[in-house]
Amino acid sequence: MKQMNLFSTVYQNQTFNALCDALGCENNTPGWPDKFGCALRKWLKENNIPSIRTLSLFSGAGGLDIGFSDAGFDIIDSVEIEEKFCETLELNTGEGKQFPHSLVNCIDIREFSGKDIGHVDFIIGGPPCQTFSAAGRRANGVLGTTDARGVLFREYVRLLKELSPKGFLFENVYGIVGAQNGEAWKEILDAFSEVDYKLFYRIVDAADYGVPQHRERLLIVGLREGEFKFLRPTHGPDSIDDEPFYNAETAIEGVVSRESDESNKLGGRYAGLLDDIPPGLNYSFYTEEMGHPNPIFAWRSKFSDFLYKADPNTPVRTIKASGGAYTGPLHWDNRFFKYEEYKRLQTFPDSYEISGSKQIAVKQIGNSVPPQLARMMAIAIRSQIFGTEFPFSLSYLEEGEELSFRKQKRKLTAIYRKKAEMAIMAIKNEPGSLPASREYGCTLSPTFKYAEVPIKEAMFIVNVSWKKQLNVTVSDISGSACTPYISINILPRDGKWTLGVNAVELHIRTLSKEGITVAWKALEQELIKNAIKADLVQLNGYYQYVPKLVKKCNISDNIKYSSVLREVTCRNSIPALRSTEELAKDWQIDVTDVFEAASFLRELGYEIRNHSTNPQIDEGYWLVPYAFPTLTPLSVQLWKKL
Repeated sequence: MKQMNLFSTVYQNQTFNALCDALGCENNTPGWPDKFGCALRKWLKENNIPSIRTLSLFSGAGGLDIGFSDAGFDIIDSVEIEEKFCETLELNTGEGKQFPHSLVNCIDIREFSGKDIGHVDFIIGGPPCQTFSAAGRRANGVLGTTDARGVLFREYVRLLKELSPKGFLFENVYGIVGAQNGEAWKEILDAFSEVDYKLFYRIVDAADYGVPQHRERLLIVGLREGEFKFLRPTHGPDSIDDEPFYNAETAIEGVVSRESDESNKLGGRYAGLLDDIPPGLNYSFYTEEMGHPNPIFAWRSKFSDFLYKADPNTPVRTIKASGGAYTGPLHWDNRFFKYEEYKRLQTFPDSYEISGSKQIAVKQIGNSVPPQLARMMAIAIRSQIFGTEFPFSLSYLEEGEELSFRKQKRKLTAIYRKKAEMAIMAIKNEPGSLPASREYGCTLSPTFKYAEVPIKEAMFIVNVSWKKQLNVTVSDISGSACTPYISINILPRDGKWTLGVNAVELHIRTLSKEGITVAWKALEQELIKNAIKADLVQLNGYYQYVPKLVKKCNISDNIKYSSVLREVTCRNSIPALRSTEELAKDWQIDVTDVFEAASFLRELGYEIRNHSTNPQIDEGYWLVPYAFPTLTPLSVQLWKKL
């Protein structure tokens, strides 16, 4: 039955400003999504609009739940396995709080049954998305439904079958559509269809709906009966009146925080690099492709949020749940955002409590659906599926109507490239003198931590000679001279690099198996110490591109697996997946010895990938991404077993 409101005049295709006026709230002011949610709640209460009994699955910190509860979807139960997320939900549950009637079930969804919760009108939730994420795509594909986290959607389907709600909203990363060549996506669509739900889906950008953050997500609405259209963007070039995006600077204005700017300053060896990066750009500012005279990084060798400095005049890029010491978005004043600022950028209410330390809280925020995106979806669902008549009209997208956020992203890239060019023009490129030659002792830990130490405490002696050619020589602690057992000559493929020398020679004068690892680590130490490159990968380039280094090797037969080291170290082509048989031929060993040889390379710090380390690689295939040891104590691959 339709619920009649008290407003007699409804305008077709109203602008978002008109929508806000109808609810008595403002648009495009600091923290306005919070006020919008409160105004929506107030209108529903004043007009006695019935609530919709809703079950929340994979609830996380409650981003979807906030938006839907503001639109009158009464969250009766939420299901979440992570303890800290459950604590957050509990903090916001109870009389007078965000979720007045909810029961938080802190359990594995596979243990949850809806048999005791009564009638359910609607279900919301998004299963874990890491297996379909950008990180997964960089790791030679995605795990998709071959990973345990990728099949939890089946539990969603099980509860739909058990409870038969009128409809549901399923949210996930957009990478799910292309995972496993579309097989995973087809499996998901078929599973929902088998329980008699017609599906309507779109990839949307949260910034198009008033979130000060570009965040592309896949949204699926499933219905037992009826049709559904997605809401036309309320902000950006696809909105009715070209309403400006909600920018980051306005969003965080007036935030009250106990944190100081000073306490949020970056530290470590990359902190100083942020100062020169123009707002809107990332580490790529310091690449050859951008024209930087001292390119510290290789093109696309890092995730796009590495040293990403937010532009105050636009929405920020996606806030990540987990990241390192230099993961953006970082504030345009060259610091981390404060906890309360992260909440504003994700459109969490200021009053919403999030459990745990700042690091844990930001993880919860980054894992969430922006509540403002959820509010707009909830309004569209109430209007079309549950017949609620709001004091405003809504404009909907027609099937097949394309949005322009991908095109806008490309335009923005061109704008930022121009900004980079202008900033780089101001950098003085004065040739400097070569670094000082030196000799020192070093150690190498079992986890490949390289350290300079006094010679009396050392495992090896390293001699570094900076002349027309950079020579790095590694010797036993005795320092006795001998003919090198391994020599590696390194040249730039295109005849140019920023080392200030014509070539690099590595000389290993020890039969110790760690000798080759130490030589490469010593070269890397010179790059880092003298602010030339961030690491060896930046000198060589990301493994999916043609290597920038050309190597010639002379490896003594006295060295264990000398034929393997020759092929791996002197390879000058793009690495590719190789079968066990192909690898045996390349390495000039028996097929039965491939696993042992691969394990030996791992002992030297070479990254080796196979089905065990990366399940998306077929069994019987191998990948050696780099021709030099790259494992460090922080490497994700370090603790994986072949």
